[in-house]
Amino acid sequence: MRLLPLLLAACTVIATAAPVRAADSELLVASYDVAREVYKDLNAAFVADHPGLVIQMSHGGSSKQARAVIDGLNADAVAMNQSLDVDQIAKAGLLPKDWATRKPLNSSPSWSVIQFLVRPGNPKGIKDWGDLVKPGVAVILPNPKTSGNGRYSYLAAWGWAMRQPGGSPASAEKFVGQLFAQVPVLDAGGRGATTTFAQREIGDVLLTFENEIHLIRRELADQKFEVVVPSVSIRADNPVSVVDRTAAKKGNAGRANAYIDFHFTAQAQEIFAKNGIRPADPAILAKHAAEFPDSTLVSVELNFAGWANAQATHFADGGIYDRIVKANAKK
Repeated sequence: MRLLPLLLAACTVIATAAPVRAADSELLVASYDVAREVYKDLNAAFVADHPGLVIQMSHGGSSKQARAVIDGLNADAVAMNQSLDVDQIAKAGLLPKDWATRKPLNSSPSWSVIQFLVRPGNPKGIKDWGDLVKPGVAVILPNPKTSGNGRYSYLAAWGWAMRQPGGSPASAEKFVGQLFAQVPVLDAGGRGATTTFAQREIGDVLLTFENEIHLIRRELADQKFEVVVPSVSIRADNPVSVVDRTAAKKGNAGRANAYIDFHFTAQAQEIFAKNGIRPADPAILAKHAAEFPDSTLVSVELNFAGWANAQATHFADGGIYDRIVKANAKK
């Protein structure tokens, strides 16, 4: 199977965003797993106006990346797929706790949704969330413990179940438990899940961000994968921030802030749209409305009382997800 190296890379890598040369200055940016391609384009655009700057990228599962920064990865900036991960970095004292108020749009320049990718002809007839728990359907998604991608898929499934007739927390937990019982392997991040589905040919449906589906279908057009837009999805904001303590220590505070500010420019917003990520600027999103199909969207803030509550209730040790895993292990 022909697969591009960047598409298949499942582990954290460091990639240079400008030609290799003696750098006048260098920024290290930690980002989530399936943002590799958009940052290749965005960084090239930023570097074009900042001669002598080299941007290094570290990619991996969003929560794993946050942990790496807390544990000593000297990132000048972070670009994550959930505010919870940036909050954890703030709690470690590496940036202010009010980081989200420092930039426009709540410091989230782009967002995405969870969609389904199925094999050619959609042989299992998957149309919505309810079809994922039918006998014989194998579902691929990353681990909610290590991946924002996995958490959003979990919460979107929960939101769909709550909207069904008689929906309740008990029925939602039952449905999500049935869903995870259909998962044969849990990768640490979204790109690993892509590799499992596309390269290893495991599973009937991949749950992932819209931009990852955009990339897979573009790079693997001959595989003729099909997109299923579920009736209910979730808004996944992509927050960015300078890591103040690290950037200041390295003398990069000004460059790092300029880099983060660039995310909110019209040029960067168009780059997000080009890569299948929804720009947060309403005017630019409206220009590309035909490229981004509608679903009913649940919100972490409105439907789960914010990321802190969602983490404590669902994903912390002993939370609902652990209860689901334990119950499934007994079956």
